[in-house]
Amino acid sequence: MLVERIWAANDLRNFHYLIACSQTGEALLIDPLDARRCLEAASKAGYTVTQILNTHEHLDHTAGNADVVKATGAKVLAHAGAASRIGGVDRGLARGDVIKVGRTVELEALDTPGHTRSHVCLFAHGDAPALFCGDTLFNAGAGNCHHGGDPGMLYETFVNQLAKLPDATRVYPGHEYMARNLAFTLDREPGNGDAVHALAVARAHDPETAPVTTMAEEKRVNAFLRLQNPEIVARLREQFPELGEKPDARAVFVKLRELRNRW
Repeated sequence: MLVERIWAANDLRNFHYLIACSQTGEALLIDPLDARRCLEAASKAGYTVTQILNTHEHLDHTAGNADVVKATGAKVLAHAGAASRIGGVDRGLARGDVIKVGRTVELEALDTPGHTRSHVCLFAHGDAPALFCGDTLFNAGAGNCHHGGDPGMLYETFVNQLAKLPDATRVYPGHEYMARNLAFTLDREPGNGDAVHALAVARAHDPETAPVTTMAEEKRVNAFLRLQNPEIVARLREQFPELGEKPDARAVFVKLRELRNRW
C-alpha cells in the first residue's frame, strides 16, 4: 500500500490522502477539498484515481468531489447514512465493508460516529496497519461535535474501536492540529514528558512534513486516550467539581471534550 499525504495549505489545515496499489497505480482519494492539489499530486505520482472516499459529509471534506469526478470518472464512496447529504455517492458503506484498491490494497470500513453521526474511518490491516480517521481522531486530540455530532458516541468510538487497534497503527487524520492538541494535553497533564517531547518535535516541523504518529504514541500523549490518568482526572475536577472523586471514563471524556471546545 502506497500512501501520499497532501497538505492543503489552508486556514482549516486540511490533509488529503492518496492510497495507491503498487502494482496497478490505481488510487483512492480521501476527503478532497482542494481538487487541484489532489489531481496534481496523483499525476506527479503516476496514480490513476478510481475512487473517492468521504469520511463524513462536512463540506471541507467533500467540496472537491465534483471536480475530481469530472477529471477522472472516479466513484464516490461514503457512509450510507451520509450519502444523501453528500450527494453523488455511488457506494454507501456500512461497518465491516471492504474497499479494494487495485490488486494489493484492502481497507476495512469502521463505523465511527461522534464528530458526526455518520462517519467512517478506514483501517488497513497487515504488517503496517494504518487508520485514515477523518475528523474522529486527531494527532493528540479528538474531533469536535459541533455540527451534528455527539460526545457520548465519540467516547464509545474511542474506547470500543480506536483504543483496541494495534499499537503500530499509523494515524492519518483529516487536519493538522498536533501542536495545539499537545498543548491541551500538557494543560491537563503538565507532568507528561512524552507530550513535552512531542510538542517540541511538532513545533520543529511545518505542517506539510508533520510527523505521522502511531496508536502507541497517541496513548502516551492524547488526553482523550488517557481517561484514567490521575493528574488529568484531578485537574478536570477543578473545572467540573460535579465529577466527584471517582468519575467514570465516559464522564471524563465528555468533560474533556467540553473543556477543549472553549480552550
